[in-house]
Amino acid sequence: MYAWLLPTIKAILPHVGTIITAAQPIFKSRKIDRSAGSDELLLQDQISELQEAASQNATNIRELAEQLQKTVMTLERAALENQQRSRRMMVMATTALACSVVSLAIVLTR
Repeated sequence: MYAWLLPTIKAILPHVGTIITAAQPIFKSRKIDRSAGSDELLLQDQISELQEAASQNATNIRELAEQLQKTVMTLERAALENQQRSRRMMVMATTALACSVVSLAIVLTR
């Protein structure tokens, strides 16, 4: 019934650690000095950290999007296979019903 769940979990589990580390705060806690030079340096450091975090987030989002695309394609493939299997079962059930009706008619006519 939930045949899609196990492959989805297997596809996601290896990347949980990456997601957790990406979600952790990137900024370091720093004491702010009141001198003008250190404020400027601190601001430049924070800007560079923001730029690095943004590029890392973009890379992580791209990887997650690719993995999501693979997962969706796998789910679509499984849905098509299940639909084909369901059609085959319906044909087999209809054939079995027809055979039983014919055999019942043969038995009743004798």
